[in-house]
Amino acid sequence: MGSPRTGFPLVALALLAAPCVEAQTYPAKPVRLIVPYPPGGTTDIVAREVSGKMAEGLGNQILVDNRPGAGTLIGLGLGAKAAPDGYTIVFGTSAGLAVQPALGGRMPYEPVRDFVPIGMIAYSPFLLVVHPALPVRNVKELVALAKAHPGTLNFASPGVGTPNHLGIELLNSLGRVKFVHVPYKGGAPALTDLVAGQVQAFFSSTPQVASFLQSGRLRVIAVGTQTRTRVAPQYPPIADTYPGFDCNTWYGLLAPAGTPAAIVTKLSAELNRVLSDPPMAQRLLEQGVEPRPGAASALTDMMVAETERWRKVIRNAGITAEAAQ
Repeated sequence: MGSPRTGFPLVALALLAAPCVEAQTYPAKPVRLIVPYPPGGTTDIVAREVSGKMAEGLGNQILVDNRPGAGTLIGLGLGAKAAPDGYTIVFGTSAGLAVQPALGGRMPYEPVRDFVPIGMIAYSPFLLVVHPALPVRNVKELVALAKAHPGTLNFASPGVGTPNHLGIELLNSLGRVKFVHVPYKGGAPALTDLVAGQVQAFFSSTPQVASFLQSGRLRVIAVGTQTRTRVAPQYPPIADTYPGFDCNTWYGLLAPAGTPAAIVTKLSAELNRVLSDPPMAQRLLEQGVEPRPGAASALTDMMVAETERWRKVIRNAGITAEAAQ
């Protein structure tokens, strides 16, 4: 009768110790990183830079799996349904983790429920760029010009419901103005028409417009961050003129819900180590993104707060999930 009693605590102890052993030996094989964007863009470059350095510290490969489409819903949907064993992790951005939920359309995942945060990666500040023929040097002059000539200033975006579009609507609200929104099927055609003078303004990430700024074919008048950004410290924030304005995109690293906490903690520590490394931070700044190491929970807080903030903007602007398809 004694052996069953003495055996039970040993079994329980083994079960309790299993996660610790698992974390110590993890990763025993390559880890898949789902990136819901095509190869070659800023998101893909950042994902590869950061995961490559994380892999060095973890002692095994992290293999990028590009799964673009449907405004990141395809890639994030795959990640949410992956086995929660630490061997699939997901690169997410504000588009799929906050804007899409705020639009209220059908989604194959629920960000807070279906993922566990590994941590924030970076902010990618939006620059407010204008055609150089436009006689404005700051956001106050841009809004004043739009008010003086209603219905004439065209503001481009990569599509209805994109973060860039929501920035226009937020500026409309705070500046009590109405720009003419011209949606395109992507940032490249919007940028082409901006350079050609067919539209006058655009919210863009830094890498997308860098060559046009250098050649003088476009001009930056402000940034969408709350404070000056390390990416482009020479430009004033729109929030200096219109308090509360905040329109940028941000990146985070997640794992499927149910992934062992010890593994998530290990990944989070490795992510923070990489983001805190000065040479890596400089490389990211050169890509137009500002590294943001910190607690994993900051990513969840960001998702919740940003979803609610953009939901209000979407509601006020009358944007529907159907229009954003």
